[in-house]
Amino acid sequence: MHQPARMCYGRGVDRRWSSAHSETFRHRQPWKDVRMIAGRTLAALVFALLVPVLGLASSGGAMAGEERVITRIEPTASKAGLSIRFTLTGKTGVRTFAMKNPDRIAVDFDNTVPAVAFDQLPDNALASTVRHGLVTADRYRVIFRLKAPAAALVSERVEDGRQVVDVALTAPGGSLDGVGQVASAAAEPSAPRSGDGLPARAAGPRKLTIVIDPGHGGDDKGAVSPSGTMEKNVNLENARLLRDLLRAYPNVDAELTRNSDVFIPLDARAASARELGADLFLSIHADSIHYKALRGATVYTLSEDASDELSRQIAANENASDRFAPKGFQETSPEIFDILLDLTRRETVSFSEHFASALVADLSKRNIELIKNPKRSAGFRVLKAPDIPSVLVEMGFLSNDKDEKLLKDDAWRRKITSAIAESIIGFFRGGQADALKAAERRG
Repeated sequence: MHQPARMCYGRGVDRRWSSAHSETFRHRQPWKDVRMIAGRTLAALVFALLVPVLGLASSGGAMAGEERVITRIEPTASKAGLSIRFTLTGKTGVRTFAMKNPDRIAVDFDNTVPAVAFDQLPDNALASTVRHGLVTADRYRVIFRLKAPAAALVSERVEDGRQVVDVALTAPGGSLDGVGQVASAAAEPSAPRSGDGLPARAAGPRKLTIVIDPGHGGDDKGAVSPSGTMEKNVNLENARLLRDLLRAYPNVDAELTRNSDVFIPLDARAASARELGADLFLSIHADSIHYKALRGATVYTLSEDASDELSRQIAANENASDRFAPKGFQETSPEIFDILLDLTRRETVSFSEHFASALVADLSKRNIELIKNPKRSAGFRVLKAPDIPSVLVEMGFLSNDKDEKLLKDDAWRRKITSAIAESIIGFFRGGQADALKAAERRG
């Protein structure tokens, strides 16, 4: 049976983040996902080999939670664009959405694991590179990095108990004729659809989505000043202020990973940015250090090797938050983590570094006190969201009396959050992001 074709022109439907959403997401325990990936991928390979040997077949309707295996991927390029055919062992949910800076199209498959490699595209394809992997235990994602903005047309059908998914990438306004066999005449007419099965947005300026993470929360107080000021409260107050300032800009959405005093594991915070389709993930903190004279703001990016001893200590403090995670929580296996980190961070590390540099410069222009060498890096777990530029801002040190007073002062709080908001808007709307994207394409 042929499913209606659906078109993806831009980002999927907005998801408003709330305390209730936060609680629901927290109980999903996404930090357990990556521990299952290696074993499931191996099982998929074995299953794919057994299907033709034992004559195994899946029924057209997938049972709840039943896992599917991608057994074949066939890319085809033409003058009109690029088509990719995926063959699965049974029917499952498929979604598409677009990402910017750089331009990418993503295809998500529910309860699916791959049994084939997919690392090469035909010459002269509309996409320059392809990456794929399991982003959670029950979601397989394929990401096409585009040479130019493109639309994605998806059609599905079931043949002999197997699902065939055709994805066609074409430049806006271009014809789909000749793009493989994706735009099948047998497809039922349908309105354009977004990646979540809802009507796609009308063409127009794309909404910029910023996810702000108030560090710590719940039983995890974070740093505590000698006078008793708790970091978790400072972070939430400043994150709310930054959110409201960003929402005042046209066509900008800002969401919080938590909007109340609740504990959320680090991996869940990063995963929420993916759930919300973030263009930028910004984690807000105010740490404490044994050296009481140290004061000023710092901007951190992700690096497996800390840029200095102070950065290593700060990262260790922030990463220790997961000691408050529910019983049974375990860190990701190092081997799996290294694979996922390489897969998900290649395209965003440069963007994160450029934004961090711009933010430091903008904070300095606004006369915000900065520590010496304010742009630093370390292995912050919360910054490991795939495909999303991520930075962590330490607004100051609660261990320093002057910084503590500023962090609680309404005028100063508005000053630093306004500087951060203006820096974000200037970077994304002022051409820096587009210039960086163009430079990456030339490289």
